[in-house]
Amino acid sequence: MKNDAKTLERAPRNRTLTLKDDEIPSLKSHITTDLESLKDDYINKTICSDTLLALKSLPNGIADLIFVDPPYNIQKSFKELSFSNTSQAVYLEYLDEWFPELIKKAKPTASVYICGDWKSTYALHEIMDRYTIIRSRIIWQREKGRGAKTNWKNSCEDIWFGTITKEYYFDVDSVKQKRRVIAPYKVNGKPKDWEETKEGNYRLTHPSNFWDDITIPYWSMPENTDHPTQKPEKLLAKLILASCPTDGLVLDPFLGSGTTSVTSKKLGRKFIGIEANEEYCLWSAKRLLQAENDCEIQGYSDGVFWERNTLNQQMANQNIKRNVNSND
Repeated sequence: MKNDAKTLERAPRNRTLTLKDDEIPSLKSHITTDLESLKDDYINKTICSDTLLALKSLPNGIADLIFVDPPYNIQKSFKELSFSNTSQAVYLEYLDEWFPELIKKAKPTASVYICGDWKSTYALHEIMDRYTIIRSRIIWQREKGRGAKTNWKNSCEDIWFGTITKEYYFDVDSVKQKRRVIAPYKVNGKPKDWEETKEGNYRLTHPSNFWDDITIPYWSMPENTDHPTQKPEKLLAKLILASCPTDGLVLDPFLGSGTTSVTSKKLGRKFIGIEANEEYCLWSAKRLLQAENDCEIQGYSDGVFWERNTLNQQMANQNIKRNVNSND
């Protein structure tokens, strides 16, 4: 197998994941290609297969959370697979080829999240409305991409949230965000719904369906890969903590470079990932092995999600304080 990433010139501080030739045989042993075995042994598997074939090989009613990041309705290449921009009707037909089979894998109390951009959001809403109870649309700010001279720059994406039935799991306390308090309001001299610390003033807030605290993986982040549409671990962490119980199972039918499985493992959940490209599966396998010794998720610490760039400042302030105390 050709390892394209090896041919790229990397800066010394570039932490993008790469594969060495001598790693590949061992990593292949962590990938499942025998679909027949999935009937009895499907927990914590990276399945290298066509999505629909793999789904038909899995038992029904096993997933607590389904995260779907399908190819968007745009011109895009994923190694040997390429996708073209089509009409909304054709894209909806594509979704309907595999989505009904995917829904069979959900428990009655399961949640489903599906990703897309503004061009595909109509079809995503339609397919979710056919097979789930739509709960919300999350809009997350994607601070990457080229500018546009004749249009508004596209800097956000959608995630449609639905459930199978009216009874479903949602843990709002696990996904509260730690925000800086700009106007520290006090009552009788005491903070009103916020905490005053030497490192700054912060408030724990309930999550909204607009997320402006997500950082897209880039070269200096250890979670970064060469996958063209990689989702951040922080984004998956929010969905997993909110919608999958601690003993639950997360299913991703378009795994890509493995973010869903890796984040599930870091948060103590079970997982199943399906991906047609073997090299992407190998990236997933390597990231899963790395997660055995490193459970850090950028932007998530001490059980809360921090605003973008505030956690690093908080840690820097604490380090300064330690250094000052050590010099006293």
